[in-house]
Amino acid sequence: MRVHHTPTPRFNALAARRLREALGMAPGHVAYGLRAQYGLQITPDTVLTWERGLRAPTSHELTALAGVLWCAQSELLAAASSLREHRMAQDMAPDELARRVGVDASAYVRMEESGRWRGNERQTAALAEVLYLTPRELLTATGQDDELAGLLRDAVKARWQAYVRPVAKLLPMDRNDLEHVLQQLHADYQSRMVATLSWGSASQDTGEAGREFLERILEHFWDVAQG
Repeated sequence: MRVHHTPTPRFNALAARRLREALGMAPGHVAYGLRAQYGLQITPDTVLTWERGLRAPTSHELTALAGVLWCAQSELLAAASSLREHRMAQDMAPDELARRVGVDASAYVRMEESGRWRGNERQTAALAEVLYLTPRELLTATGQDDELAGLLRDAVKARWQAYVRPVAKLLPMDRNDLEHVLQQLHADYQSRMVATLSWGSASQDTGEAGREFLERILEHFWDVAQG
């Protein structure tokens, strides 16, 4: 049975070339190391296609390449954004991460492949801790940017207190800090709406400031949270 290897995304081709050159190695030396040490039938031309960004190594090839170049896998990856990329940046196997986070291994693999995290609040906090993710990195990696944006839009238009718990399920933030951010966003949005409804405002402009605020709600959220 032939094993299919999914190509590793966001391979840093320039870093691979620089690391090789820093070791004084030619593409042929890298290819030889991959064959001799890892049994991979890689040619010098294939090494060059990786370094030119024409093709990315598979997960198994990436592990071997890191070994030949005496570096961590993370050094061969561009800035991680997906859950899989963050896991690989920590040189961690899927089953190990699943165990440390407290989810079933097969369930974790399905979530990673779909790009949609389904863990509970405790598991989400553990995921952020194990992978050293900031709240912003966690949100992007778990594919929940749109969900958070929707919750924030509702929160600033209604009673923000009702959205503290739903938002907390997505982000392992201190509850007091989160309440402060939601309260500030609510106040900022309401002040814009009041300003557009004041006497002398052109009718066609009414609500424009509010709509623009809602469109950029995630930016405003992170500005307040990190301010």
